[in-house]
Amino acid sequence: MKSLKQNLTVDNFIKIAVLSALLFWGFQIIKPFILLIIWAIIIAVSLYPILVKLFGVFKGKKKGLITSLFIIVLLGLIILPTVGVTKTIVDTTKDIYGKFEQGNLKVPPPNESVKEWPVVGEKLYGAWYNASSDTESFIRENPEEVKGLLGWLFGSFKGLMSAVLMSLVALIISGVFMASADSGYKSGVKFMDRMQTGRGIELMEMCINTIRSVVKGILLVAIIQAVLAYAGFAMIGLSSMAGILAILVLLLAIIQIPVALIAIPVIVYVFSFSETTPAIIFTIYMIIVALSDNVLKPLFLSKGLQTPMIVILMGAIGGMIFQGLLGLFVGPVILAILYEIYTSWVNQTESV
Repeated sequence: MKSLKQNLTVDNFIKIAVLSALLFWGFQIIKPFILLIIWAIIIAVSLYPILVKLFGVFKGKKKGLITSLFIIVLLGLIILPTVGVTKTIVDTTKDIYGKFEQGNLKVPPPNESVKEWPVVGEKLYGAWYNASSDTESFIRENPEEVKGLLGWLFGSFKGLMSAVLMSLVALIISGVFMASADSGYKSGVKFMDRMQTGRGIELMEMCINTIRSVVKGILLVAIIQAVLAYAGFAMIGLSSMAGILAILVLLLAIIQIPVALIAIPVIVYVFSFSETTPAIIFTIYMIIVALSDNVLKPLFLSKGLQTPMIVILMGAIGGMIFQGLLGLFVGPVILAILYEIYTSWVNQTESV
């Protein structure tokens, strides 16, 4: 009897060891693709309601063709603006560098009214005037500050382009996921049910609603703010810088930093060269753009969600810090699941 128990113990140990080795090996193989797959799942979950409506328009015929055309259109919507913005940034950079090499790089002088600004007026006017009178010397006298700003801009642009490239590949993969959405949903429900018996559908729906709400409440709002800001920059006469400034607005909006940090310096700059009336109109417009997230974000985030908004926002910000752009969407889902599990555990404890 003792020998039989020892054999069973050895058998179980071998099984666990082999299974652990296989899991570790499999994880190492798929590790480079995990973020891409998660990104594709998020895109598929977010876009599937639109695809279902298209199926309804065509009465469910040729779903494969409709899905393919849908993905191609979306790829075009991402690629075309990206190419345009990239071209604008490259052309602007070349123009600035060319003027610097020729000694023609100039910054418009500040308006006299800048002196009257409280606290920082005199210092800001002095630094601005020095930069406008001899831009090249100003850059040479402040190399670290200029390098730091350029490094941050380059890093932000590089990160954004990486995210765009990942989104393009993930969008193609999401088309495959959406084509088999029903089987994927059933598999997800079964997995969730194994995690917490009897709550598979509830947890699955919670994850789906969270993903869709965060996409609408954060990413969509950020895109809306960036597009509106781009329009304002272009109309006031900042066409050469509009693309770069719009990207900065997009990045700040995504990571939940007030867009006013970009809007205020631009407003100050506009007052230095524009007439008073257009500058005031631009100021009012940019204030509306900067504050628009206070209206749109609660509306989109709260719709269809039972999880408190503070949990979603903490997940978005913390996920962004921990995992970059992808964490913006994964973080709220993880925190929402943990919140639901915690709530269920507390309620079960109280009922015992």
